[in-house]
Amino acid sequence: MDRSNHHKVQPYLLTHSLLPENQETPIQFIKTDIIDNKLFYRRNHFSYPTLSYSNYWLPINGIVLTPLRLSMQDILQLPSKTIQVVLECSGDKRDLFEPKVFGEQWGKGAISQGYWKGVPLRTLLELSGIRKGAKEIVVEGYDFGERTDLNKVFTYSRSLPIEKALHPDTIIAYEYNHQPIPFKHGYPLRLIVPQWYAMASVKWIKQISVIDSNFTGPFQTIDYVFYPNKENNKDAFPVTTINVNSTIQKPLDMEVLNTGKHLIKGIAWTGNGFITKLEISVDGGSTWLNAKLEPTKDSSYGWQSWSYEWTISKKGEYMIMSKATDSYGRFQPSIPFWNKKGYGYNAIDKIKVKVE
Repeated sequence: MDRSNHHKVQPYLLTHSLLPENQETPIQFIKTDIIDNKLFYRRNHFSYPTLSYSNYWLPINGIVLTPLRLSMQDILQLPSKTIQVVLECSGDKRDLFEPKVFGEQWGKGAISQGYWKGVPLRTLLELSGIRKGAKEIVVEGYDFGERTDLNKVFTYSRSLPIEKALHPDTIIAYEYNHQPIPFKHGYPLRLIVPQWYAMASVKWIKQISVIDSNFTGPFQTIDYVFYPNKENNKDAFPVTTINVNSTIQKPLDMEVLNTGKHLIKGIAWTGNGFITKLEISVDGGSTWLNAKLEPTKDSSYGWQSWSYEWTISKKGEYMIMSKATDSYGRFQPSIPFWNKKGYGYNAIDKIKVKVE
């Protein structure tokens, strides 16, 4: 068999829907900590917007001292920073919930990361000046469409509390991996909110508004809310900080292996602090062993790669599990926090393999 072209085989995004486009990163085949934009997962509520790049302005308005209209040139001249950030869709792993929940049935690949460069949102807000009584910062995108539940047209808009908006690492990004942000990921400007699920990182920014109340847009108060009760909306609370989580990338689920040595590898991440421990079980959770945490070049807000060398001589079926713990003592539960819209799945990851 001719394998001369074998090294040229490349993974592709896994398509969930076309209109709007929702595609998943083939996370089990990713061998680097930096995701090329072509393999970065795509999550949209609406069709892609139509923008005029030649006449792009960013308004900052609301209860500010000086309303602004900034050109791209204005923004590019401001002090910038580059940070490595993992973006995870809050619906990542939704298809693992039991009982099943409605919504995009994401597997384990609604997550990607890389380097984002931009201007701290704080810098822009300081230029405009925030008036006393300001409560939230609303960021509106150019993408819009009709919602099935409300039969009205909405733009995609989200708000941040003042303290999160003023965090020095909440940035208005214009580059991804040292190139202009690709159009499908928010060009020319995208909000990047480290540590929070990616619904907060609004793409194709249309305007930024400072308000003195709680924003009540549907992507804030209907979607991206945890509803723990199946029958009603009691005890609902907003989706914000990423849960501690991990994913086994290798071996593949239901893979058939030979006896001998095998590398179990994967990634772990959290929205608070950093990963301090990754445990592996190869006997369905009866015993746990510490995996090796790989050295990281950048510890800001990226995931933690890990590996474990498994020597197996006995044939049979095995359940391999991974459990991450972060610096705040949070760890993956054995049972996920079930909620009606299927957000924040972070139960202990598990796969099955057969050894022959």
